[in-house]
Amino acid sequence: MAEPTALTRLTIAGKRRLTPDIWEFTLEPADGGALPSFEPGAHIGVETPSGAMRQYSLVNDGRAPERYVIALKREPDSRGGSRSMVEEAAVGGTLRADAPANSFPLAEAPGYLLIAGGIGIAPIRAMADRLDAEGRPFRLIYCTRSAAESAYLDEMRARFGARLTVHHDGGDPDAFYDFWDAFAEPADIRVYCCGPKALMEEIRAVSGHWPEGRARFEDFRPVEAVRPDDRPFDVVLHRSGRTVAVPADLPILEALRGAGIAVPSSCESGVCGTCKTRLIAGEADHRDKVLMPEERADFIMLCVSRAQGGVLTLDL
Repeated sequence: MAEPTALTRLTIAGKRRLTPDIWEFTLEPADGGALPSFEPGAHIGVETPSGAMRQYSLVNDGRAPERYVIALKREPDSRGGSRSMVEEAAVGGTLRADAPANSFPLAEAPGYLLIAGGIGIAPIRAMADRLDAEGRPFRLIYCTRSAAESAYLDEMRARFGARLTVHHDGGDPDAFYDFWDAFAEPADIRVYCCGPKALMEEIRAVSGHWPEGRARFEDFRPVEAVRPDDRPFDVVLHRSGRTVAVPADLPILEALRGAGIAVPSSCESGVCGTCKTRLIAGEADHRDKVLMPEERADFIMLCVSRAQGGVLTLDL
């Protein structure tokens, strides 16, 4: 099992509502110390008031940061992370966060096409700000339901002018933006896309004839840890001999947390590997994006995976 990541305590210095569902948080070091620098596309893991770890893209300039600025969407089916941030995290309070990481970095290129949908504007806006500051050519396409649901819209229109294309579909699937003109002929540029699943699938489809690696995608959608047909099961903790019941509507990690058992975790979305635990007995229903096929008989990711049936025995 991976070692827990060291977390820094940050003070909530600002909180503002950008749209009905998107909120921006400004976080400053509680001890007044220096913050690690970061590049556009970076994110931090934040321990939300609910106790869950969630990954949020950094919006501000990271070259010599005195603060971290993140934007998040309160999801209607939130498992507690985004909901607790909006409802419980208040200015003057503190949160713990890990150091910036970047799996979506800007690469050198003659030009850039940036594509964002909804809350996906967070890392994309950071990229556009950096490219604009350095005088590098780019175009930004921002797709949302409406102007009222478009975070940072007025600020970006004022700064980027004609380089920004905005499309509102009103929630009508038939009013989807037509990206074909931008992708018909492969160009010597880099494409960066962040947004809903449908948007990223569309960009993957229309860029399929482009050279491999020319388009990059950022996706923080959590793995579906809980499904409507899931059933409760038990986990036996081999080292202590304890048995913990896992309800149908909770992942193993949250059931353990509720039983007072601390387990290292970070993304809690099945993508980072921090909660990887040895599986001693039982058959797991693997739902993560981390384990190699040869590892699945001996390990399990506690944040998203479950039992196929019966009891799981864990090396805890």
